[in-house]
Amino acid sequence: MAKRWYVLNTYSGYEQQVMNNLEARIETMGLQDNVFKIKIPTERVAEIKEGGERIEKDKKVLPGYILVQMELDDRSWAAVRNTPGVTSFVGSGGKPAPLTRDEYNKIMHRTSTKGGVSKTATSFEIGQTVKVVNGPLADFDGTITEINAEAGKVKVLVSILGRETPVELAFSKIAKI
Repeated sequence: MAKRWYVLNTYSGYEQQVMNNLEARIETMGLQDNVFKIKIPTERVAEIKEGGERIEKDKKVLPGYILVQMELDDRSWAAVRNTPGVTSFVGSGGKPAPLTRDEYNKIMHRTSTKGGVSKTATSFEIGQTVKVVNGPLADFDGTITEINAEAGKVKVLVSILGRETPVELAFSKIAKI
């Protein structure tokens, strides 16, 4: 029987706990020769908070899912399926479907950023009304029309003397209203 990667559905937010439960269950049931690896795919993202503060953190690529490399037989399938927090295997007709090599590579490619940050996330959204908090346009309100998260900047339409004027501002220069 071949080692294959399977996807397990878990309660969202409990992936780490399910992984720990599964590792303990594998050890107590002596299934180390059937279940080989367990992964929670994550990617490194930079989040820009209000005030322009940049925080790097790991974010789950597939929230509510974990990957398990195993040789699927009745014993390993029952042990994994009955682990607390596992809701099901991903598959059709109640039968677990292994990932193809291409599917596995696509998922894992997102997790390997080679030491860098793969994405920048921000809490600002296009169409959101914001207040300029410092600089020459302080206390003006405007609407975000464009976001460049990597550069930490937004384009805001600010009404100056009755005219909508596009202005590029750093995240640190604006605040949500």
